Amino acid sequence: MSSQNLKDRTKKYAISILRYLDKLPNKYPYSAINNQLSRCSMSVGANYRAASRAKSPADFINKLKIVEEECDESMYFMELLMELIPSDKKELEILYKEGNELLSITVASIKTARKNNP
Repeated sequence: MSSQNLKDRTKKYAISILRYLDKLPNKYPYSAINNQLSRCSMSVGANYRAASRAKSPADFINKLKIVEEECDESMYFMELLMELIPSDKKELEILYKEGNELLSITVASIKTARKNNP
């Protein structure tokens, strides 16, 4: 997958989550989850873009580690929503699957970068 394809995919991921979150009730605990999930899902793409402009292999790896953390955090908040709103489970599973795929790609990229830049 090219860098541009992954940039597009991470942006689409954030937009899909934001569209889902727009449907949530504007009350606690949904508002707290909405805030956290919107931030970390958008951070996936933003930090991937930053990694694409890294100044060194070490900088690239560090920025990808942030992408990894933000993907995992996004998945955690989606797990909470699946428990809180069982009727949304199917829709959330699709978003969760994409987050997991992005996480797998990121972890593989980190391993490759470490292997190529010991």
